[in-house]
Amino acid sequence: MNTAPRDPRIVIVGTGFGGVCAAIQLRRAGFSDIVILERAGDVGGTWRDNDYPGCACDVPAVLYSFSFAPNADWSSVYCGHDELYAYLRRTADRYGLRPLIRFGSEVTGMRFDEAAAVWEVSTAAGETLVADVVVNSTGTLSRPAVPRLPGLEDFEGTSFHSADWDHGHDMGGERVAVIGTGASAIQFVPEIAPLADHVDVYQRTPPWVMPRANRRYGTRERALFRRLPAAQRAVRWKTYWDFEWLARGFLGGRRAVDVYRRGAERYIEESIPDPVLRRAVTPDYDPGCKRRLISDDWYPALLRDDVDLVTAGIREIRARSIVTSDGVERPADTIVFGTGFAATDFLAPMKVVGVGGVELSSAWRAGAATHLGVAASDFPNLFLVMGPNTALGHNSIVFMIEAQVRYIVAALGHLRRSGASALQLKRSVQDRTYTQVQKRLGGTVWASGCSSWYLKQDGRNDSLWPATTVEYWWRTRRFSPKAFNEYEPRPPLGPRTAKEPAAGRPHSPEG
Repeated sequence: MNTAPRDPRIVIVGTGFGGVCAAIQLRRAGFSDIVILERAGDVGGTWRDNDYPGCACDVPAVLYSFSFAPNADWSSVYCGHDELYAYLRRTADRYGLRPLIRFGSEVTGMRFDEAAAVWEVSTAAGETLVADVVVNSTGTLSRPAVPRLPGLEDFEGTSFHSADWDHGHDMGGERVAVIGTGASAIQFVPEIAPLADHVDVYQRTPPWVMPRANRRYGTRERALFRRLPAAQRAVRWKTYWDFEWLARGFLGGRRAVDVYRRGAERYIEESIPDPVLRRAVTPDYDPGCKRRLISDDWYPALLRDDVDLVTAGIREIRARSIVTSDGVERPADTIVFGTGFAATDFLAPMKVVGVGGVELSSAWRAGAATHLGVAASDFPNLFLVMGPNTALGHNSIVFMIEAQVRYIVAALGHLRRSGASALQLKRSVQDRTYTQVQKRLGGTVWASGCSSWYLKQDGRNDSLWPATTVEYWWRTRRFSPKAFNEYEPRPPLGPRTAKEPAAGRPHSPEG
C-alpha cells in the first residue's frame, strides 16, 4: 500500500447546516480537493425548502447557529425561516464555499470500487464523480412524507405538503383541510386561518405544547453582542444548559417529566376554556415521547369560530371532501399535509453499495447500525453527518453536527497522515455501539408507548441519541484509529500470482 501522505478527494452531499459545517472545517484543516453536490439551486437544506407561512425554529437562534460563526443581529430569541436561510447563505459566502458547489446535482447512488478503494458517486444528470471520501449530509428532514389515504388520487382540489408550499395558491374563501398537528402545522395553521373561509384540522394524536415566549432583541442588546462577543457566548451557553436539563426527563428522570407535564397542562387550562376541546388537545402520553413543540398562537387558533379540530380518523378522501371514521363528510377545497418527513429512511432514495455488494438500505433493514452515527462497517471512507441515532429531542442539532464534523475531520487527518487507501469501521465496534444505544433507548421517554416519527414501523428507534449531548461531545472529541481497519484494495480480476494478497480483505495497520 502507498504510505505517502496525500490529500484525499472529498465529495460532500448536501448544503444544509451539516454540509456547510463539514466544508468549512475540512478547508480549515487544509483539505482542498473538495466538491459539494447540491440537488437544489441554492444552499440551505431544510431552511431553503421549508418556507411555509410561520416557519420558524424551536431552538433559540444563539444556539441554533455555528459556534465559530456567531450572528450578533438575530432579530429575536426564536427567529423565523428568512433569517436562518439568510444566515446559511451568508455563512457559505463568508467562507467561500460557492465555488466548490455544483448546484442542480442530485445524487442518485454511490458505489465503492473495491479494486481502487474509491467511491463512484452518480448524479441524476448521468455524471459520475470519483472520490476517495464521501461525507453525506442530506439530513433526516429532506423527504416529505405524505400518507397513503384512500381516494387521495381522486381529489379535485389543490393539495400540497408544507415542505412544498404552493405560495401561488389563494386560500381566500376556501375550506382548507390540514392533515397533521406536528411541528409544521402548529406554525402554519395560525397563519392561514385568517385567510381561509374555514379550516378543518385533522388530528391523529395531540402534541404537548409549551409557550414559545419569544421576544425581540433590543438595539442595545445587539450592539452589545457586536462589541462584546463574549456576552453572546454567555447567552449561548446558558441557553445550552437550560435545554440540556430537559435530557434528565427524557432519559428516564421521572421528576423532570412531571414538572414539564404540569407546566404543559397548566398552559392548556389557561388557554382553552372549553372542556371538550381541552380534553381533545391533552395527550395521554409522557411529554417528550413525541417531539416537544412550542407555540403562543396554536391554542388561540383552535379557538377561532372558523377553525374546527377533527379527532376522528380519516376514512377516505373524495373529489371535494374528506370522510372520517364516524361517517361525517366535510367539504374541502385545499388539503395541506403537515405530516412531517420520512425521517427514518436516512440516505434513501440513494442506492449506496459498499464492500461485497452490500446495499446500505438492506444492511439497515434490521437496524441502522453505525458507530456514533458517523460511520458504518461495510462502507469504507463514507462518513455521515446527522446519521442514525444522532437526532435530539431536547437540544440543538447544530451542536451535534459540530461534534460529528470534528470527528470526521480528525479521521481524515489520520487517513492523510497514514497514507492508507481507506478507513473501514470494525464490525465489532459497530455492533457494540449499536447494542449499547438500543439498550439505553429502552429506558427513555421515547420508548414509553407513543407512536412518533422517531420510531420505525417495527418500533425500533434509529433516530435519537439516548444520552446527553455532553456525552456525545465527549465520545466524539477524539478520533480513535483503533475503531477502524485500513482497507486493502481488492486486486483486479484475472490470474493472480502466489505473491498477491487475498482479495478484498480489510486489514489492520499491524497486518
